[in-house]
Amino acid sequence: MIDPFILLATNPAEAAEGANMVSEIAGKFGVDWRLLIAQIINFCVVAYLLFRFAFKPILKTIDERQQKIADGLQYTEEMEQKLKDAEKQHAETIKKAQLEAKDIMDAAREQAKNYTEHQTQEAHLKAEALIKKAEDAMSLEKKQMLIDVRKEVANLVVSTSSHVLSRELSDNERERFLGAAAKELSSATEASIS
Repeated sequence: MIDPFILLATNPAEAAEGANMVSEIAGKFGVDWRLLIAQIINFCVVAYLLFRFAFKPILKTIDERQQKIADGLQYTEEMEQKLKDAEKQHAETIKKAQLEAKDIMDAAREQAKNYTEHQTQEAHLKAEALIKKAEDAMSLEKKQMLIDVRKEVANLVVSTSSHVLSRELSDNERERFLGAAAKELSSATEASIS
């Protein structure tokens, strides 16, 4: 087949001859130039209409879907990052709560230990105070008992002495015997206590 551009580049006489040749060849194959041009125009109109009303909306829909998919993927990535951040924050919160709980438990143990020690010391002091009071009470009771015993023994000595002497003692003698008996008992009691 003859290239039309080559035909145009050659001289005009040859170009005219080449054009006639193309017309001849076209005529042999049954090509009608008017129909061919009409078909080319129809093809261009149909191609334009298809592009304008079919391909363009389809391409727009495809672009929108691709954008939605890209947005969805980006949203998914953002949510995954937020989930990771939330899990990290959750882990930090749990760790912080565990540390606070440990601190609270340690403080409670320390308070319980201090309270127990305080109560033990207080009970010990109360016990010592009770023992001291009991010892003081026993000491007073012992002294009182010794005084009572001395009086009783002195009375017995006087009574025995008056029976032995078979007479009634005067007040002066009675006082002297009581004093001597009390002295005797005091020295004997102190010797037995020591």
